[in-house]
Amino acid sequence: MSQKILNIDRDSPESKYRQIVNSVLDSVASGDLSVGDQLPSVNDLCKAWGYSRDTVLNAYAELKSIGVLKAIPGKGYYIESTQANITHKVLLLFDELNPFKEELYNSFLTALGNDTFVDIYFHHFNRKVFDSLLSENNGLYTTYVVMPAKFTGTAALLQSLKGRVIVLDQLPNDLAGLFPAVYQNFENDTYQSLLSGRELISKYNKLIMVYPGGKEPEGQFKGFMRFSQEEGVPFELISDLNNRQVTRGECYIVIWDRDLVKVVKASQEANIEIGRDVGIISYNDTPLKQVVANGVTTISTDFVAMGKTLAQLVMSKKRNQVQNPSSLIVRGSL
Repeated sequence: MSQKILNIDRDSPESKYRQIVNSVLDSVASGDLSVGDQLPSVNDLCKAWGYSRDTVLNAYAELKSIGVLKAIPGKGYYIESTQANITHKVLLLFDELNPFKEELYNSFLTALGNDTFVDIYFHHFNRKVFDSLLSENNGLYTTYVVMPAKFTGTAALLQSLKGRVIVLDQLPNDLAGLFPAVYQNFENDTYQSLLSGRELISKYNKLIMVYPGGKEPEGQFKGFMRFSQEEGVPFELISDLNNRQVTRGECYIVIWDRDLVKVVKASQEANIEIGRDVGIISYNDTPLKQVVANGVTTISTDFVAMGKTLAQLVMSKKRNQVQNPSSLIVRGSL
C-alpha cells in the first residue's frame, strides 16, 4: 500500500489518528485494499507525514481491534478482513460471575447490535488481576467496561486506556464525573427499599443486618443504619451468623446467599414460620428466590435494565452517568 492511498488533510479538524483509521477503512470499502495487502510500517508513516509513533500505533491498534488489520511480528501490518462491520469491540471486566451478574450479561448481549464483539474477563476482587488485565489489553478494544468494585486510585490506569471507558455497578468517588457509567446507589437504594416496606418490617421486634464487609459495598449497611435510626427501629449489625440462634420476632437482612440458606434452615429446624414469626430480606433477586421459602423478599437493582442501559452507552457516544433503578420486591418471607 502506498502512503498516497491515505487521504490526509493537514488542515482538517479531525485528528491525525482518526484520519489514518478512516483512510484505511475507505480504501478497504473501495477495493483499493484487499485481504493480504501490506500497510506501510509505523516508521514509514511517521516519516511520510511527520506523525508521532503513538499516533500511528493508536490508529493501527483500533484497526486491529475491529478485525481489519493484523500484525505479523518481524514482517509488518496486513489487511486481515475487508468485512469492517465490527464497530465496537468490548472488553467487559466483571468482578465475579453469579446468577444476577449472568442476567445482566445476557441482557447486555441481547441489547447490543450485530456489529459488536464482547470478551468477558473476571478480576475476582484482586487488584493485581484488575490492573494486569487492563494493561495487557490496552489498545486491543474500542470500549472497556469495568467493574472497579471498591478499588480506589484506578483513575490513572483507566484514563491511560486507548479506548472508551464505561464504569459499571459500583462508582467509587474518585471516578465520579470522569467516565460514563451505569451504577447502583447502594445507600439510597437500601434506605428507600426499607422505607417502602416499613409497615411489614414494623411487625418484627428487631431488624438485623448480616453484613460480612470486605468486598460488599459500604452503602448497604449505611442505608440500613439510616433507616433504622430515622424510623426508630431496634436494630443490630452483625458480620456473620456463627453460633447465633434465630428467634421469633426478628427480621434478617442478608447480603450473601449462604447466610440466606442458614437463616432459612435454622428457622425450619426451630419450627419458626418464615414471614410470620421471622422475616427475611435478601439482596439481589434471582429466579430461585421466587420459590425458596414461599418466596424470598429482595432488595435488588434491575439487572435486565442495567444490561440494556449499558448497551445503549456502548453503542452511543453519550457520557451519561446513569443510576440504575432498584426496589424492594416483596414476597412471602417478609
